[in-house]
Amino acid sequence: MTDGSDVTTTPGTAVTMTFSGFGANEPTTASAPDAVTLGVVKVVSTFSRAANASGVVSYSVTASTPGTYTVTVTGVSGKVAVGTLTVVPADSGAGSGSGADSNGALPNTGLETPMLIIWGAAGALALGIALTVVLTIVRRQKASV
Repeated sequence: MTDGSDVTTTPGTAVTMTFSGFGANEPTTASAPDAVTLGVVKVVSTFSRAANASGVVSYSVTASTPGTYTVTVTGVSGKVAVGTLTVVPADSGAGSGSGADSNGALPNTGLETPMLIIWGAAGALALGIALTVVLTIVRRQKASV
């Protein structure tokens, strides 16, 4: 068995996995589960490429679903290299917020006016309405006398 690389990425990000231990210019075929895309063609679950003069071959891999996937590369000589592609969710919760609190915490979307001001304004409004009602009643009583 030859060496394969273990790679960690996020969904949809293409990474290069390298496999070594093959013969010089040996044709190889990589295979992966259906959730993994090999090369640039979207529907490919097997892909062929020749190793370089040092017996190393690289494949571009992409997966859009988080999980751990095994990529197997087999040379025509029968040598097999296995690599692991680990796809972690893109949202790790680290956050990169903006504004005064940029540590990733959720922004304050509530009312920022102090409650004392709100209650004071509501009281002044109620007092104004009551004063208007009283003045209207007094004016009507004077007009009727």
